[in-house]
Amino acid sequence: MKRIVTLIVIALSMNANAQNYGDEGPTLTPNAFGLVYEDAINENIPGKVNLHRVAYQVEGIDVVANVYTPGFFSGAQNDKLLPAIVVAHPNGGSKDQVAGLYAQKLAEAGFISIAFDARYQGESGGIPRRTDKPANRMGDIMGAVDFIQNYPGVDPDRIGAFGICGGGGYTFATAQVDKRIKAVGTLSLFNTGDVRRNGYMRTQMNNIAERQREASLARQIEAAGAEPELAGFMNWTPEEARQIKVDLYRDGYFYYGVTHKSPNAPGTYLKSSLMDMMAWDATDHADLIDQPLLIIAGEIADSRYMSEEAYAKATGTADKELFIVSGATHIRTYFVKEYVDQISAKIQGFYTQKL
Repeated sequence: MKRIVTLIVIALSMNANAQNYGDEGPTLTPNAFGLVYEDAINENIPGKVNLHRVAYQVEGIDVVANVYTPGFFSGAQNDKLLPAIVVAHPNGGSKDQVAGLYAQKLAEAGFISIAFDARYQGESGGIPRRTDKPANRMGDIMGAVDFIQNYPGVDPDRIGAFGICGGGGYTFATAQVDKRIKAVGTLSLFNTGDVRRNGYMRTQMNNIAERQREASLARQIEAAGAEPELAGFMNWTPEEARQIKVDLYRDGYFYYGVTHKSPNAPGTYLKSSLMDMMAWDATDHADLIDQPLLIIAGEIADSRYMSEEAYAKATGTADKELFIVSGATHIRTYFVKEYVDQISAKIQGFYTQKL
């Protein structure tokens, strides 16, 4: 039996049959493509955005992804190659949730887009399951670039990357080293290393070494052959969740555990992965970003500080913008139509201009 250690992170475990809670939005179930977001395509229709399920390997490990193509796309278009966008999902998320939403929106605007499950997670391969290390996540983004640059109809010289939450932090870091990425966008950026090391909003800076020792012990136990120890998401009732003042946890509870719940996003990770996370930071070499950069954050998101810090540290590019979504919290940039429409228009314009 796996032991689950509850940390201060987004809560995911909830009753799958729970229904609408206040203004959290309607409860969705996966459609024919396994997608869990509003207005998701449910079938491939000629002349409309189509979804192509693909598989490829990154460092010998199978990756499962969805490629979204525009309605006018007809395969290899040698006379008109299209720009492509790699979309990275949040920590604890999957390609079927918000990553798929924005990938679909980009395809509607004429881009070929790809949303993938990180290795060791979701439908992708990798053992032990739920390993969650920054080097792997950055490799996943590079691997998606490897794949999509060779996809029929894609212009390999016009590839952008868009990352959400933890995927935003990993995209920000990957763009520092992978210059095939010609334009970089993030939404509700989450700097995994900083949060795992210092605590969310820097609330755990007094016990870093203690938590490092706990992570090291977890690896020691794994190496001895014991069942891996999991870090993860706390079980709250809806009433308890509504009392949480930190919007990332409160809204995350409903998004991941109720309204947009996916079997591909269990929301736990190996506690031993904290060894790698705590020694990493998305912004360590932010000055190496010389590509056009768009950073998007919710106005009242308590995670906004991470987007602002990343923006300030990206001194290697003059072509950068911090776009604030009025009235939005972190998680609500994932699904509230008013915010999604603003963000979609912004990223569509950004990639159209920069690619």
